[in-house]
Amino acid sequence: MIRFESPQYLWLLAIVIVLALIRYAVYFWQRRKLRKFGDPDLLKELMPDVSRWRPGAKFWLLEAAIALLVVMVARPQMGNRISEEKREGIETIICIDISNSMRAKDVTPSRLDRAKMMVENLVDNFTDDKIGLIVFAGDAFVQLPITSDYVSAKMFLNNIDPSMMVNQGTNIKAAIDMASYSFTQQENVGKAIIVITDGEDHEGGAVESAKEAKEKGMNVYVLGFGDTKGSPIPDPDTGNFMIDNRGETVMSRLNEEMCKELAQAGGGAYIHVDNTSGAQRLLDNELDRLQKQETTIYSDFDEQFQAVGIIALLLLILEVCLLERKNTLFKNIKLFKK
Repeated sequence: MIRFESPQYLWLLAIVIVLALIRYAVYFWQRRKLRKFGDPDLLKELMPDVSRWRPGAKFWLLEAAIALLVVMVARPQMGNRISEEKREGIETIICIDISNSMRAKDVTPSRLDRAKMMVENLVDNFTDDKIGLIVFAGDAFVQLPITSDYVSAKMFLNNIDPSMMVNQGTNIKAAIDMASYSFTQQENVGKAIIVITDGEDHEGGAVESAKEAKEKGMNVYVLGFGDTKGSPIPDPDTGNFMIDNRGETVMSRLNEEMCKELAQAGGGAYIHVDNTSGAQRLLDNELDRLQKQETTIYSDFDEQFQAVGIIALLLLILEVCLLERKNTLFKNIKLFKK
């Protein structure tokens, strides 16, 4: 297989065509002038040393050398080894709950910070996978479109904070619906929606959205953060815990039943996240089970411009050595006698 590293230079081959047109125009102009000067047969007898084919041969040698030099500049490359490599990859959209309840510290250092750490560890294990980030509370929006740029993914991940959302609450349905439209159009690749939440769904409809995502070939996984017994929510403005209208401390409890129902409807799995590393291993194992893509054939290419350059140089040397007039040393040598 041959390819060109800089194919844009091949447009210079137009110079060869232009020179050929000029050559033919000059040739016919000279012929017309000679006819005006005298009889062609008589002129041939008067110019015995003029060669009929040598000027044309020199011209085409020069044309071939120019064409090869253009090809050399375009850097021709040839595949010298072809092998099959299996590259496995999945597409993952991570929906992160950034409602105020994710500030609770029943999971250290906090629910949200622990979620960030898990996602970062997940990204560190990605190779040929793609990732996208969606944040949600009362609303949902795309924080990072699906990409294989893991550096950008970590940068956007570190900037996630509950203060980004003006409309508080927990709208899991909006997050799943947005995630289902955020994948690429690529087929035969595993697609996962990972919902990170404490399960306090205030809007409803999340289970139905998970079923629709499953029908589209996407698996919905739910990571449940928090304690079912409840935990107070720190208030970053006062430094104390959030209180309700009655002056009582707000307790945020993990709704495991809703999380399990959501994961079952989405064809995925529910994983409870605590202060151990078990949840990370379970998540990695679940994603490994997804259908993965197997690609393609690749080639290693070697530069071939050296060989092209040598041939061009030989043609130029031959063009210089070839005289336009007949060689007087060999004009009397006749290989075939009449």
